[in-house]
Amino acid sequence: MDMQVLTVSSKGQIAIPVEMRKRLSITSGTRLVAYASGDVIMLKIVKLPTIEDFDVALSEAQNLAASSGLNEDDVNTIIKSYRQRRRIGK
Repeated sequence: MDMQVLTVSSKGQIAIPVEMRKRLSITSGTRLVAYASGDVIMLKIVKLPTIEDFDVALSEAQNLAASSGLNEDDVNTIIKSYRQRRRIGK
């Protein structure tokens, strides 16, 4: 595990050391998510899916729905029902 001591600026900013950025391919515009638990902060790179990844996930979901005997109208009804239950807190 690589560890570095960082200093928080007056604006609340930190700089990720160049060695870590290179090793993790972090460049300008790379998106990170911050997790906090107690006195621990963890950064994780957000990897957005590609169109190909999305197509594969969609195909898998469609196959699962079809194998369960669901059609598009059934899925829409389930989604509406779920959203309605969330709104009323059930």
